[in-house]
Amino acid sequence: MPHHSHQAEPQGQPTHPFGRLGLHHLRPAAAELILLGDLTGRYAAGSYSRLGSGGRTVVVRPDRAGAAEHGHRITAAIACHVARAGGSIEELARLLLHPDHEGGRHARHIAVRSGQARALDYIRRVWASATAVVAGTRVLDSRHHAYEVLAALRDRIETTPWRGERGRTALRVLRAHLTFAETAGGPLHHASERQTAEEAGVSRTTLRVVYETVLKPGGWLRRLRVGHGREGSTWYLDHGSTGGRRGCASLSRFRTTQYPPDLALEEWTTPETATTADIDSTVIARLMGHDAFAYHGLGSSALMITGALHVRPAQTVSDLVGTASVSRATAYRTLRRLADHGLVQHDGETWTLAPRAVEGFGNSPLGAATEPGTRPALGWDGIAQCYGTAGVAVRRRTLHAVERAAYREVLDRRAEHRSKATVIVRDGRHVLVPAPRPDEIPSAWQSPDGSVLDPATGRPSADWRVATDGRLLLITAADQRSYGELAAAHAEALREWNSAA
Repeated sequence: MPHHSHQAEPQGQPTHPFGRLGLHHLRPAAAELILLGDLTGRYAAGSYSRLGSGGRTVVVRPDRAGAAEHGHRITAAIACHVARAGGSIEELARLLLHPDHEGGRHARHIAVRSGQARALDYIRRVWASATAVVAGTRVLDSRHHAYEVLAALRDRIETTPWRGERGRTALRVLRAHLTFAETAGGPLHHASERQTAEEAGVSRTTLRVVYETVLKPGGWLRRLRVGHGREGSTWYLDHGSTGGRRGCASLSRFRTTQYPPDLALEEWTTPETATTADIDSTVIARLMGHDAFAYHGLGSSALMITGALHVRPAQTVSDLVGTASVSRATAYRTLRRLADHGLVQHDGETWTLAPRAVEGFGNSPLGAATEPGTRPALGWDGIAQCYGTAGVAVRRRTLHAVERAAYREVLDRRAEHRSKATVIVRDGRHVLVPAPRPDEIPSAWQSPDGSVLDPATGRPSADWRVATDGRLLLITAADQRSYGELAAAHAEALREWNSAA
């Protein structure tokens, strides 16, 4: 896959002293793929089957189409390896068209079937795609370099304006993925939707909305593989794009809805939220899973203001409009909520966090900076009780546990219905025998010795036999083949389909 870490060649030195890229210049995995082909079947997944028109049923591809797709994936992977090693298209063609290299079988097959010119044109198209993919990836020399990349990504996230409620929710989801990536040791990581929703403190419905409307279009996240069974999806964290940031901003209303009654008030005529965002996403990651910051609690705007005041204390409301990416009305409303619990305090026009605000404890009534009607918070659980959001995270985790258990039960039931495969040997080849079909041979029609009973008389019928797929066969006097020959012919007819399946 193009986003895996790979070793970089030294800059400023010729990669190939003699002008030819040899197998010893490539990584061991790349050399093995070129010499021996896809031994593990890594590039075969999805090559020999496809989803039907309804999107649910799996349709088996013909062997020729499946082998062509499999070979193309191997060829593209080899092209990416050669591009990363600093090779050229001529060296790629030499490696693929070498008669002893199993990885180039697909390109050589095109050359034999359609001519050398068609094969070289195909290699040229694959090379163009591979160089474009490799040019858009980052070279990770070591685990320390991977952490440097993640640190730069964290800085980018903290200085990007996340406007509107949807933008702030997207920040929570993106910060959850950054936590998973830091645990995995690189931008490539695995996470399920339920796992991410629990980490970000949002519902799965909200999670999917911000995936499709903010994070994926903005270039922040790429889903490389959809999870199945007990495995989560494979994700890749990126630095986002300028166009994506503009698209994220357009999803919410970033202009004030209250216009000044007089131009002398010098209110804003430009978007309220400036591009000077500056928050501490580490604090947001610690707090966003608490029930106090659920949708009907303090909300995501309180997370943004807390993160902004934690990294830069003593800010005015005008400063918070830029650093926390909130509107002026949202800033006043959120600060009032936080002040009611003693989590923030102000001195004139500047606001700061209480000493233990990150832990959820507000100033005591004896504090000099508290307001007259302040009810000091005694932890995030107490704040959640005040807003009626206590237990939201527990209920969400319980629901997800029930959904996981139900899904795994379905998988187990499907696995139980799969009977062990029966294989017969014919002419030295193993042929898969399909399981009997109970819808055609009821138990009342079968005798203990395996013969078929006549449903009218209850006696064994000499003319009826059971085929290898469980279907009933009527053998008449006009049929010169024995039952064994009929069964063998039936198994031979199904051999190709069974091989593909």
